[in-house]
Amino acid sequence: MSKLKQTLIKIISEPVNVLGFELLGLELIYNHCLTLRIYIDNDKGITINDCANVSYRISVALDAKNIIQVAYNLEVSSPGVYRPIFKIEHYVRFIGENILIILRKEIQHRNKWQGIIKDAKNKRITVTIDKKDEIFLLSNIQKAHLVPTLLKFESGY
Repeated sequence: MSKLKQTLIKIISEPVNVLGFELLGLELIYNHCLTLRIYIDNDKGITINDCANVSYRISVALDAKNIIQVAYNLEVSSPGVYRPIFKIEHYVRFIGENILIILRKEIQHRNKWQGIIKDAKNKRITVTIDKKDEIFLLSNIQKAHLVPTLLKFESGY
């Protein structure tokens, strides 16, 4: 994790926690303008007002520290159905769920892998892909998110 991300997490964690939310993680997206995307959650779910309140508090904290020296957009979001996974604890919590992993460095000439989370410990994630277990180092995972399972409905007509 970059030094900037570590610093941002330290600054952002306090206002997020004070408001009663969990900071899932953050993304720095470099396009035409820098975007700082922050994901929050709690047991009751997240509303648009929750995102607005957290955004305001984070803005105040970031402005006071003046960490980001360029113009940027701040986005505060719920994890949604394609829940991003940032920490080993998140992998553990979602063992048995379908996940898409994008790697920093390819393994077997691939950087995208999708399968079922089997285990997560010692900074290693085990994912079952086509009935075979693949092990990924947490440090090699650039991005990961859950893949929702679509429900099948059978017509009774």
